Amino acid sequence: MEWLLNPWVISIIIVSVVVSNIAAIKYTANMKFGRHDKTQELLRKQQEVENLKHKHPQDDAADQNDATDKK
Repeated sequence: MEWLLNPWVISIIIVSVVVSNIAAIKYTANMKFGRHDKTQELLRKQQEVENLKHKHPQDDAADQNDATDKK
């Protein structure tokens, strides 16, 4: 029982707990948040915005003309 109170044993236990917690966090973070999914979502949003711009190019031109007329 005395060897459990040895500072080296206590230090090793603390380090092993910290390392295992970091490994568990890294493992679960990769499961929840994948980089591939995020990039695909951003590309999809960008394509939607570009499609909207191509569908309504006259609206953008009208807004610019209104802004120049007010000056």
